Amino acid sequence: MYCGNCFRDNALVAALRLQGHDTVMVPLYLPLTLDEASTRGQTPTFYGGLNVFFDQKSSWYRHAPQWLRKVFDAPSVLKFVAGKAAKTRAGDVGELTISMLEGEHGNQARDLDELVSWLKHLPKPDAVFLSNALLVGFARRLRETLGTRVITFLQSEESFLDAMPEPWKSRAWSTLAQRAADVDGWISPSKYFAQRMGERLALPSNKVQVVPNGISLDGYSLLPARGAKRAGDPLTLGFFARMCSEKGLDTVVAAFIELRRRGRVPHLKLKIGGGCGPGDEAFVEEQRQALSSAGVMGDVSFHPNVSREEKVEFYASCDVLSVPAKMSEAFGLYVIESLAAGTPLVQPNAVTYPELLADTGGGVISGPNTAEALAAALEPLLLEPARLRELGDRGRESVFARYSDVVMARHMVTATRKVLEASGAAAESPTTQLAG
Repeated sequence: MYCGNCFRDNALVAALRLQGHDTVMVPLYLPLTLDEASTRGQTPTFYGGLNVFFDQKSSWYRHAPQWLRKVFDAPSVLKFVAGKAAKTRAGDVGELTISMLEGEHGNQARDLDELVSWLKHLPKPDAVFLSNALLVGFARRLRETLGTRVITFLQSEESFLDAMPEPWKSRAWSTLAQRAADVDGWISPSKYFAQRMGERLALPSNKVQVVPNGISLDGYSLLPARGAKRAGDPLTLGFFARMCSEKGLDTVVAAFIELRRRGRVPHLKLKIGGGCGPGDEAFVEEQRQALSSAGVMGDVSFHPNVSREEKVEFYASCDVLSVPAKMSEAFGLYVIESLAAGTPLVQPNAVTYPELLADTGGGVISGPNTAEALAAALEPLLLEPARLRELGDRGRESVFARYSDVVMARHMVTATRKVLEASGAAAESPTTQLAG
């Protein structure tokens, strides 16, 4: 399965290195699954997924011989597991999440010792970045042992924690709030999510900075200019995200069926792309059945788990995109990816979407997150292709100016320096390390 956090971390590390910063990427759980060149180099994977699971389930295994743990941490084993793994469901891992948040007091304390021991042999970093707030259990040991500052990204943790059943949900939020005191600074990709998590974790406002996510523009910059379309020409609606209900695929499918039923855009096609793991296949089949029952399956195509080049081509082949996620998105990387290809979006009036579309000028807010509202917002745009091009061109210009990996890295260095200065440990050229 692809991981949005991993895409962001990988792009950030690559851009920081190009700007002269000494940066190390430390993967956790499973090998990184990316659609572009990895920046991890020869760095081993820590907190191997199997060892983390066995540590949680067995007190004996927490003291197992090191050779056995190395067997389960072997790259070939982890790669095999990654290929079979489904997306983690919050309801299945409540106890494990709390244990991870407890850090040195959790069942994975041995994994933390191994990570810190490895980091101690590297040059002392100016800052260690944790790729999401669920890793704050690392912060205390990292600060005490390495004498460094810890900065944590905020990245859609809210939906994951809120999906847990009680009592795990309340315990996880409480533990996270307590451990938040161990963190020197927080980076949110949007103002919306900074406010949300700031309120829920009672974070001091002076410790939370907003640095929007950015993407590598490789490939996007080579896309040819789009030809003008006229009313009545065939058009394509796109969806690109993980193929699940949480990302709103069923909403897009229902809106497409409604648009075809109305008949005002008779040649409209639907392209569905993005990650599709074993746990998503049953849901995707339900959407296929709904499309078949409506008699429109012949105008729909599915593109699961594509390469980066195929992803860029996918976005460029769509006239408009929608990913009406039902979860609390911290950012929505697909928004700037789509706009980088010149494809505008129609998004619900929720989470970060109003903020992103207002800043980029690359789309329209549909109102409530329903299929009916989405269809109602899409139809007038589809009937006016010139308007779609205007929105797409404006959004593309904004992304190239403000949402590249280069711009993200520059802002991240500025944010890092603010954290270091606040702690009296300013550095000329911050050395950063990412655990993600």
